[in-house]
Amino acid sequence: MQEFDPRRPTLRLAPRLFTAIAGLAALGLGWKLTAADVEAPVKAALDPAALMALQHVAFASAEAQPGFDRPQSIPVKVRPGETLEGAVERAGVAPDEARQVVATLQGAIDTVNIKAGMAFEAAIAQRRSQRGPARLIGLSMRTSPSSTLTVSRTFDGALKLRELEETVTDETKVACGEMNGSFYESVASIGGTPAVISEAAKLFSHKIDFSRDIHEGDKFCLVFDRKVTESGRTVEAGDLEYAEVKGQRFYAFDRDGKTQFFDELGKNIKGFLLRTPVDGARITSTFGPRKHPVLGYTRAHQGVDFGAGTGTPILAAGDGVVLEARRWSGYGNWLRIRHSGQWDTGYGHISRYAPGIKAGVRVHQGQVVAYVGQTGLATGPHLHYEVWLNGQRVNPIGAKVPQGTILGGRDLAAFKTKKSRIDRLLADGGSVATSPDTPKLALADLKTKDAPALR
Repeated sequence: MQEFDPRRPTLRLAPRLFTAIAGLAALGLGWKLTAADVEAPVKAALDPAALMALQHVAFASAEAQPGFDRPQSIPVKVRPGETLEGAVERAGVAPDEARQVVATLQGAIDTVNIKAGMAFEAAIAQRRSQRGPARLIGLSMRTSPSSTLTVSRTFDGALKLRELEETVTDETKVACGEMNGSFYESVASIGGTPAVISEAAKLFSHKIDFSRDIHEGDKFCLVFDRKVTESGRTVEAGDLEYAEVKGQRFYAFDRDGKTQFFDELGKNIKGFLLRTPVDGARITSTFGPRKHPVLGYTRAHQGVDFGAGTGTPILAAGDGVVLEARRWSGYGNWLRIRHSGQWDTGYGHISRYAPGIKAGVRVHQGQVVAYVGQTGLATGPHLHYEVWLNGQRVNPIGAKVPQGTILGGRDLAAFKTKKSRIDRLLADGGSVATSPDTPKLALADLKTKDAPALR
């Protein structure tokens, strides 16, 4: 039996063990009671588009090496007869650095047979001492609408090549806005492509005179298919599905093997003749008596003049057969098209005919048949446009031409189904991705997130 020694402290394990266990229990109980009120931190996954954007500009945001300022992005285009090495050197770097960059790119692109106009961005850092050549920090070059090559300088000074490839998705895009400038400028500012804008302009030329009927602030909306990258860059524009200007709404529908446009009731909006056979032209002279600008005396003006620049495309006002394509007195170069129902249209003062246009050739509404000029008795470039009925000239503005067809039966039912889909898309105000496993993108979200803007 161990003897008691008053000089040694007493070791009592049981009370201390009990206290420790009680403390742990209390701590566990406290954590359990508060766990429901405290959310565990969640790491947000980086959006693919944001990741691509970060990679794309990573070289430009890199820190310059000691003795250099922060890099600046310099856009460069290869000039005619210039080598890629020369273009890189022109950005401000030394010849040896330009050679290093080209050598780094050799494995990814043909660095010898390059074309003038080839563009890239170089991140260049200037020396703080202002003596000696600048330092190339990186270079970015788009090799296709969905892929980019970047050359970036690592911490040890070496150049590293990366190829960034974006996923391309098929989607149906909604582009709505207000007129601010021309129709082309307004639609282009919110993502419309030239092909889609041209198609919409031809569509509305049946119902709207763009020179007189369109005003600042008028609302418009287009729905069209497109192929788009993760960063919002349009790779390819597809078909126009819907168009609306000033409350006039047209829906695309495939009928008889071709796409036609119908109003909300299924009536074909394609009128017999276009109201304006020249895109974006303004009326400079109307039908009726006037003082001739060249001859100097008053006589009947038997058509409508549209002012436009030389070379502006002239469109066939309707389906028909070319009756005349020749020189005709004061009209200069003259074109006359015979349509059904004894209707003709005439086009005067043209500079030249479109390829293949001659008497006997069949043309379609909206087809480019000639180009604006000032041949014959004309003081400036314009189109003199006439409409004939049974051999007599009539006012092109007030002529009552036949209307389009109306859908019925199965065609009408199929049209209503497609119309409902477009209406839902318009109500949602977004773009629907049609590729599998791709979420829907809302335009409102794209505008509020730190993502690249739609182009």
